[in-house]
Amino acid sequence: MMAYFENVIGRYVHLTIAGVEQRIFFEEAGEGVPLICLHTAGADSRQYRQLLNDPEITKSFRVIAFDLPWHGRSLPPDNWWEEEYLLTADVYAETVEKFSEALDLDRPIVMGCSMAGSLVLELVRRNPTNWRGVIGLSGASNVKGRFQDWSLAPDINAQQSVASWTYSLMAPMSPESSKREVWWIYSQGGPGIYRGDTYFYSVDLDLRGREAEINTSICPVYLLTGEYDHACTVEDTQATLAAIPGAKGGRMTGIGHFPVSENYPRFKEYLQPILAELSSV
Repeated sequence: MMAYFENVIGRYVHLTIAGVEQRIFFEEAGEGVPLICLHTAGADSRQYRQLLNDPEITKSFRVIAFDLPWHGRSLPPDNWWEEEYLLTADVYAETVEKFSEALDLDRPIVMGCSMAGSLVLELVRRNPTNWRGVIGLSGASNVKGRFQDWSLAPDINAQQSVASWTYSLMAPMSPESSKREVWWIYSQGGPGIYRGDTYFYSVDLDLRGREAEINTSICPVYLLTGEYDHACTVEDTQATLAAIPGAKGGRMTGIGHFPVSENYPRFKEYLQPILAELSSV
């Protein structure tokens, strides 16, 4: 095969978040309506490589994916070893908001998966005018039971156990090579990072009873969850949809917890109609 270059550009931006300086890595491709993509707990933005390389999408959308601090190519802040990593809703939302401001994005679409699929709801609740629309994958008002200490046990190889647990969340018919790629990314997370992310996902963020504060007339909300997802179930997502006036979405067939990366062609069938609606907002 001849050598070729992808049309994906990577760079760093320095931001001060919650009073701490962070050096954040991001990749982007395409032009048009900005689309910020947020990765899952304990992983990084490599999950969006297929979307970033899809010319059908990038001809109309500026796709941007970044690694949260402590994740992937975004190193932890100075003196990171002096604190326990626990992601909170305030820090997470501020990170996305300041990232968007730094890139001078005009009402971007925000799409997130797993913990980020729940975070997009909080972004709209806080300030719906910031965003053109949000797409939450494998997210809900609250997802109980995910925050556990087992990945910190010294007699457990977290790099294999966390990756294997997340592998179980994918659909059996998703391409094996794609599922192994998800496994590989999860095998490279820093110690305690997956656990610290699930603190946000399962403990700190709880929007149950507050869904009516989410204004879909200003910012459209879409929630989608794969039928094979047993972490955030379809029922969890549907209950949240029913509680948010005007929200759209539901079940994705033949797919699991990581739709963008475990079976991108299948997920694209759900994504394109939503992007078409949001591009005219």
